[in-house]
Amino acid sequence: MLFNSLPFLIFLPTVFILYWFVLKGQHLAQNVLLLLASYIFYGWWDYRFLALIAASTLVDYGIGLALSKEKKNKNRKLLLTASLVFNLGLLGFFKYYNFFVDSWVNAWASAGVTLETSTLNIILPVGISFYTFQTLSYTIDVYKRKLEPTTSLLRFATYVSFFPQLVAGPIERATHLLPQFKIPRVFKSEFAVSGFYLIIWGLFKKVVIADNCAFFVTQIFDAPGGHSSLELLLGGVLFGFQIYGDFSGYSDIAIGVARLFGFSLMTNFKFPYFSRDIAEFWRRWHISLSTWFRDYLYIPLGGSRGNKWVQIRNVSIVFLVSGFWHGANWTFIVWGGIHALLFLPLLLLERNRNNMEGDPLSIRKLPSILGTFFVVTVAWIFFRADSVGIAFDYIVQMFTNYTASFDVFLKTSKALLFSCIIVMSIAVLLCFEYFSIRKNRNEVKLNRLSAVFIALLILFMGVFKNPADFIYFQF
Repeated sequence: MLFNSLPFLIFLPTVFILYWFVLKGQHLAQNVLLLLASYIFYGWWDYRFLALIAASTLVDYGIGLALSKEKKNKNRKLLLTASLVFNLGLLGFFKYYNFFVDSWVNAWASAGVTLETSTLNIILPVGISFYTFQTLSYTIDVYKRKLEPTTSLLRFATYVSFFPQLVAGPIERATHLLPQFKIPRVFKSEFAVSGFYLIIWGLFKKVVIADNCAFFVTQIFDAPGGHSSLELLLGGVLFGFQIYGDFSGYSDIAIGVARLFGFSLMTNFKFPYFSRDIAEFWRRWHISLSTWFRDYLYIPLGGSRGNKWVQIRNVSIVFLVSGFWHGANWTFIVWGGIHALLFLPLLLLERNRNNMEGDPLSIRKLPSILGTFFVVTVAWIFFRADSVGIAFDYIVQMFTNYTASFDVFLKTSKALLFSCIIVMSIAVLLCFEYFSIRKNRNEVKLNRLSAVFIALLILFMGVFKNPADFIYFQF
């Protein structure tokens, strides 16, 4: 079920009314409603995948209880290993099986050996990477004794499947979200209104910015050879705003919807395109994933302890795995490798924490912001392209085909309209984010007047015909 669809427009107020008016004060019944609503929400795509999320829930719930009773370290490690094998095994099969088979065949083919193999027609379950990491964080934290396991299967199942953030995050930690299902929720109008405004802001980023940018991004990336170098550059820039509007828009809507039901989710984006270097970018972009890898991969590998070679190894592993997490394609691995190469000089020169504080918007920082945005944009080309070869060809042509035509943006009245909408909407986005940073906020906070203004932009400039999936649904 898409946030920007008619079924969700009916689904959300229905659940809201039942939750606050019919079941008011009935904490247990509210949790049951949220679980049923979450399974309906997820099963809307394909009910067969409900078995996977239910299996993952039961396995990690049982292992969590077993870990609390087991005293021997050897047995505790076996239980943790069982959770890792089960969850990563499911993720690996559904997401990466065909990738590994094709890569194996291609590797032998490059050596002149032809292998007869077959791939499977595997449908990737929506959001499997997100809820898998969420359940793993629970098991790992229980294993490390950072968290007491819950004895309530209902609360744990609702935590795993909580519909606002189930499909594309934020990837919540059990230490933060799970306790919220234990305590009674009281309706707070101010909290709910802030959630409603955040939903409006997220919809603006999705249906106005991302989906309008997609009109040109699809044309340019589908046939890069037919476009000028300037159009290719702008295609990369527009994809940068498309994926930001799409993904951060989903996070904003998810956080806003959770607030309507009295829940607080972690901030997932903090205006990343105002970053002054790549290290700051990753402190502002997809925060729930970057902190997950920091806590459950980077630190266990040794983190920043040890010599420079150990640090280089750890950073490289994290970025490559992060790239691979995004999808079964070498383009994502190269994308992760590019970010590792951009990050390592800052680490080696001990400058990766230079921009932790301070005003990122001073004039003297503008070249750093633009430079960071440029290298991030070039890396996005690998993320969007169908293959590494296509991405390289795209970039080569972008830097060598010295032409500056705008034909794709001006050739028809429809293209001109989309161009005007994109320029206006990105300007609105940057202005709102600029003033939010000035006020030291982690999110854009609308008031009544600005919410009406954004709602009007959505109404008149949004793309509603054949609503597009959120990009991160494929991950």
